[in-house]
Amino acid sequence: MEKRVINPWQWQDKRSYVQAVEVKQAEGTLYVSGQTAINADGQSSTSDMKTQLIQAIQNLEQVISEADYLCKNIVRLNIYTTSSAELFESFDILQDWIARHGIKQASTLFEVNSLFETLKVELEATVVK
Repeated sequence: MEKRVINPWQWQDKRSYVQAVEVKQAEGTLYVSGQTAINADGQSSTSDMKTQLIQAIQNLEQVISEADYLCKNIVRLNIYTTSSAELFESFDILQDWIARHGIKQASTLFEVNSLFETLKVELEATVVK
C-alpha cells in the first residue's frame, strides 16, 4: 500500500489532521462503524466527555486490531459530538493518540443534537491495509 498526504497549508497540523490522503494499491479497506463509550455488555456510558472519549478510542482500537489492521493506517476519521466545547477540553487525548500511532488522516468534526442514549462522542474510521 502507498499513502500520500496532501496538505497545501500547515495550519491543520496543530489540529492533528490532513487535508487529504491518497491511497494506492491497498490490499483491503476497513470501514469501521462509529465507536462510542459502550461497554462489552452493550451499556452506554453516563460518564463525562473525557471518559467517554477514552472508551471510544479503546473501542475503535479493539475493532481495528481484531480485523487485523493497524491504527496507523487510518485514512479517514469522522468525529461526532454533542458538544464541541466539551470535546475540545479533552482534545489533547485524541491528539496524543493520533500522534502515538503516527496517524495522518482526513477528518471532519460534526456537532450533532444527540447520539445514542447518553453518549457524547463517536469516532468513525476508514482504515487501509
